[in-house]
Amino acid sequence: MVRILVLYYSMYGHVETMAGAIAEGARGAGAEVVIKRVQELVPREVAEKAHAKLDQPAPEASPQELDQYDAIIVGCPTRYGRMAAQMAQFWDQTGGLWARGALIGKVGAAFTSTASQHGGQETTLMAIHTQLLHHGMVIVGLPYSAAGLTVLDEVSGGTPYGASTIAGGKGERQPSANELELARFQGRHVAQVAAKLAPAHGAGEGGSPL
Repeated sequence: MVRILVLYYSMYGHVETMAGAIAEGARGAGAEVVIKRVQELVPREVAEKAHAKLDQPAPEASPQELDQYDAIIVGCPTRYGRMAAQMAQFWDQTGGLWARGALIGKVGAAFTSTASQHGGQETTLMAIHTQLLHHGMVIVGLPYSAAGLTVLDEVSGGTPYGASTIAGGKGERQPSANELELARFQGRHVAQVAAKLAPAHGAGEGGSPL
């Protein structure tokens, strides 16, 4: 059984909801899944004034635990077309893992949320991919075998680079049924790919198993 970490940052709950759907899909494919979030950097009083969702039950992750998983699926909202500072700050603490090649050959994937339909979904996903590639991870996207990627009768997130949702300018829109199914599909797909690669992880630290 492969172990998968769904690692997310969510200010208003949209990415948190997507994380749950991704975890559901991965568990359905037989994976052991852990959902954790990164630390909030915004002072609590500021977050409360911004009506941020502060009651997220997922525990906080530690950068030092990432090498315990076969796959890491990273999700965060976009900030001007790139990763939110909270997620970037978390990965900035992984230099020790990088130095010993601890994540080389593990599977990595990404998902995101934006306020508008063209608000930086793909650039944010690719920014996450760049981070994971610097750790030597094997990137898994969301293939077009997921039928929901090609819907034309509704506004929907979803890209070949990863699952996504559209939150609206005031966070008023919640992930749609199609977006949640795409997230579940991505979770299943990552679990299946990770299961194929997991036996090769015996190469040891610093070595590529592929």
